[in-house]
Amino acid sequence: MAETVDAIRCEKITKVFGSVVANDQIDLDVRYGEILALLGENGSGKTTLMNMISGIYHPDGGTIYVDGKVASIQSPLDAQNLGIGMIHQHFKLVNIFSAMENIELGTPGKKLPPKVLKQRVFELCEKYGLETDPEKPIHAMSVSEKQTVEILKVLYRGARILILDEPTAVLTPQETEKLFAILRQMRKNGCAVIIITHKLNEVLSISDRVTILRKGKSYGTVNTAEVDVSKLTELMVGHAVTLEIDRPKTDDPQDILKLVDLTVKRKDGSIALDDINFSIRSGEILGVAGIAGSGQKELCETIAGLIQPTQGAILYKKENLAGKTPRELIDMGISMSFVPEDRLGMGLVAGMGMTDNMLLKTYTHGKGPFVDRAPSRALAEDLIEKLGIVTAGVEMPVRMMSGGNVQKVLLGREIESNPDLLITAYPVRGLDINSSYLIYDLLNEQKRKGVAVVYIGEDLDVLLQLCDRLLVLCHGKITGIVDASQVTKEQVGLMMTGETAEEVMEYGN
Repeated sequence: MAETVDAIRCEKITKVFGSVVANDQIDLDVRYGEILALLGENGSGKTTLMNMISGIYHPDGGTIYVDGKVASIQSPLDAQNLGIGMIHQHFKLVNIFSAMENIELGTPGKKLPPKVLKQRVFELCEKYGLETDPEKPIHAMSVSEKQTVEILKVLYRGARILILDEPTAVLTPQETEKLFAILRQMRKNGCAVIIITHKLNEVLSISDRVTILRKGKSYGTVNTAEVDVSKLTELMVGHAVTLEIDRPKTDDPQDILKLVDLTVKRKDGSIALDDINFSIRSGEILGVAGIAGSGQKELCETIAGLIQPTQGAILYKKENLAGKTPRELIDMGISMSFVPEDRLGMGLVAGMGMTDNMLLKTYTHGKGPFVDRAPSRALAEDLIEKLGIVTAGVEMPVRMMSGGNVQKVLLGREIESNPDLLITAYPVRGLDINSSYLIYDLLNEQKRKGVAVVYIGEDLDVLLQLCDRLLVLCHGKITGIVDASQVTKEQVGLMMTGETAEEVMEYGN
């Protein structure tokens, strides 16, 4: 029988960064033998709160209790000594070390002999339903294998309270279900588990209770069994939200771009894209799915002219664009817009305001030595109103905006250039629900205009609802191009791990 003692109780926790109140008198409790989901929009204070429990930050006010006693958590070591372990979204592993070397790394005391350490790892695996090869190096592991090592690291240090930050962000549906089986086993063994996620269906699947944060404040805790997706959304944003993504049909889509036998190498010489062939059509949203690092980044950068392919062709009206620079593509009259993953590093100039960032797209079009900033300023003001961009003004550096507002600036600018082809890489990453659905509407608006849209995303539910066709990549190879309305999330997940569309569809029959 699971204990009923609170593993952690937070009372009136406050954290301030300059003039920003990240956490405002937040209350939270998690019990041993339960999984608590922490839910809130981006910027609601979820990660800040967990960073205080795990010792990365120190609260400016309030009290944290561990096992019913006041706890002074000044460092991650303090948290570790209290049995708290946090598994971050970005893993903290040494690639050249084996699993068991990473598990033992940083633990105090004398190192265990390899044979003893290996046995200890196996015992932990058996207790919690984990699977790993203790001697396998990290660089040879999949994302889910690395995550297992991160979990074993905190368990090896004696953690009974586990915090997982967006643990399914880059997992396939099959890997997600394996992780959830592990978390359920931990719950059964009396651990307290806190999971931070934005995926509402997963919250309903894995958690016992849900604590809602909104704008740095706690808005109470509900029993998961008593709510649904709509109710959780309403609690999270403060009003009812329609969670339907439109998928309008367009008449007679035509090929705009055709990729033929395209191979692309990375800087280290490894193959990023391996002999791929497909077409991009007008009036269609083509989704691209794959485990992180499967070639998505290289695909969009090659089409945009930022990477030169090793072989193959990119055909636009029978003209080969391969090897052409972005400037040469513009000079050829190719109307293409690209919203990169790296918004401030590649998409916008962080130190400039909206006006000058709008100008980047058009400054070469003017006549004479002087640049007319008035049209760009008008466009910036129009986008603020149309997209609900929060900023102190059009001249405020975009680096001072939130990630969501930066994304709106970038996408708005690219759409306003009236492209024939729009490439978007993770356009809703970091955006709240309202902003995400605004982006989906904008992309559908482009689709209705006959624009060909390439949408690289990581949320399979969204990809299946929004896109017309879905291209799936695995290790740089196309495993399938399928009708998004005719496949399941599980089938796409199998294709992401290397099975072909033909094999997957055969299973379903």
